[in-house]
Amino acid sequence: MAGKTKGRDGIRILWGIAKSPELGLTDEELHMVVSAHTGKESIRALTQGELRTVIRVLGNMKESAGGGRSRPRGNPATGSQRKKIYMLARELGWDDPARVDGLCRKMFRVDRVEWLDSGQCSRLIEALKDMEKRKYGMEGGGAGGEKQKADHEGEKT
Repeated sequence: MAGKTKGRDGIRILWGIAKSPELGLTDEELHMVVSAHTGKESIRALTQGELRTVIRVLGNMKESAGGGRSRPRGNPATGSQRKKIYMLARELGWDDPARVDGLCRKMFRVDRVEWLDSGQCSRLIEALKDMEKRKYGMEGGGAGGEKQKADHEGEKT
């Protein structure tokens, strides 16, 4: 799908995903996502590569919101915990949900995040937070790590 987006078709796909029942983004929210990932205010000004990037990001958001057909719904008691897990994974740069499933296999010998119980989800969240701290050099909680993270986030835009 995202590999062959051209002109109007890509923009239609973008709007279709954004307005899907799973996301239900307003026009303003969609433009905020576009701006955050491309630095551009106008959807029509996006290059093909930027358009594919935004479509991928929206697809990941839709999937983590429960709209992905390829992912089972999972344990209803851990729904909010799984949203947190996928948010932390995105912050680590993990665009593919299979990476989180791999971590579940390594930590708990469970094949999918959706099959974890509440306690396992909590431990996975803490592990992802620790990974993020190490990624930004924030061991010990020093202010330098926060600055490093802020500097890194500034590089993204």
